[in-house]
Amino acid sequence: MVRRCFLIVAFFTVLIAALAPETGRAIPAFARKYGFSCSTCHVAVPKLKSYGDEFAGNGYQLPDADEPPRAFKDAGDDRLLLQRELPLAIRFDAYARFQTEGKIKSDFQMPFGLKLMSGGNIAKNVGYYFYFYMSELGEMTGVEDAFIYFNNIGGTELDFLAGQFQLCDPLYKRELRLTYEDYQIYTTRVGQSNANLTYDRGFILSYSLPTKTDLVLQVVNGNGIGMAEDDLTDNDNFKNVFLKVSQDISIVNIGMFGYTGQEKTDVEKKEKNKFYMVGPNLTVSTDRIEFNTQYVARSDDNPDFLPVKGDKIKTDGFFGELIVNPFPAKSRIFGILLYNKVNSDYDGLEYETVTVNLSYMLHTNMRVMAEVTRDIENEQSRFVVGYVSGF
Repeated sequence: MVRRCFLIVAFFTVLIAALAPETGRAIPAFARKYGFSCSTCHVAVPKLKSYGDEFAGNGYQLPDADEPPRAFKDAGDDRLLLQRELPLAIRFDAYARFQTEGKIKSDFQMPFGLKLMSGGNIAKNVGYYFYFYMSELGEMTGVEDAFIYFNNIGGTELDFLAGQFQLCDPLYKRELRLTYEDYQIYTTRVGQSNANLTYDRGFILSYSLPTKTDLVLQVVNGNGIGMAEDDLTDNDNFKNVFLKVSQDISIVNIGMFGYTGQEKTDVEKKEKNKFYMVGPNLTVSTDRIEFNTQYVARSDDNPDFLPVKGDKIKTDGFFGELIVNPFPAKSRIFGILLYNKVNSDYDGLEYETVTVNLSYMLHTNMRVMAEVTRDIENEQSRFVVGYVSGF
């Protein structure tokens, strides 16, 4: 079956190459605003170039130029920065999925996800971003990312972000990965604990030193982004703290993070869970090759919120991702190899997969892909073909 999947990948690669046009005409929200091609910020949908990272980190302002006057409306108020048009964009992902085990072996996930996105400037050095998940596997999920961003506070390298975001964003952004397969250790929850490295509410402080050292502090509710009860979005009196330090050294970025806190299932109950997560990350990046890896070690002292605590539950895992871009000037073909591994004292969390993804930029704003994942833990395979588009 695995051999057959790889043959299908090869077939689709040849077919895609034969049908691919020479140019694309994508104009998503920021491209429309500035008159740029999407390729100015993106190396492949949705993965960012370094310039795109700078643009986002600069509060959705051009990092190397003044904002163009044509992008804003003169309302006769010097203190009002009003965008001429409300920037809107759509991301549309669709897949066909086939697997060797399970009750249903084939599935058309079309659409897999449909997002309405908006972002831009509220004032000089103040930006916003949000997206509304109109459909995720047929369900209306609602708002996920949603924040206000204050850039270069007081003329310094201090930035402040408040809203909803993923805790893993300062590490590796799940929303920008090129694979259908996820970064599993970021999404892992232990027992009844709400704590992982995905969505939460709170704030981020970040500061860049002249030595190219970045410092990040996050303080969050710690219970995800569920609905509020009694007008409160937190369900206990605790706040969780995330710290990260990273250093650029030529083509290498190395970092270390720690995340800790405690939680209850209900503010009225006595049982609580204390946890911490800690781990290094490493990126090596050139024009043609990018390697990313993240290790996370986790400890929970009562993840099932039992009246009598048992032994501490240890969980650890990592992913390694290799992205190959053989033609960086054209940026049309990408190969991705992703390995996921999770170990845990808690039953049911063991996870190990190897993923091979081949992507082709059919247009500047449309990427088609074929992906094979081998689930080593459960001895089964999954094959996915589909596209990711933004417009």
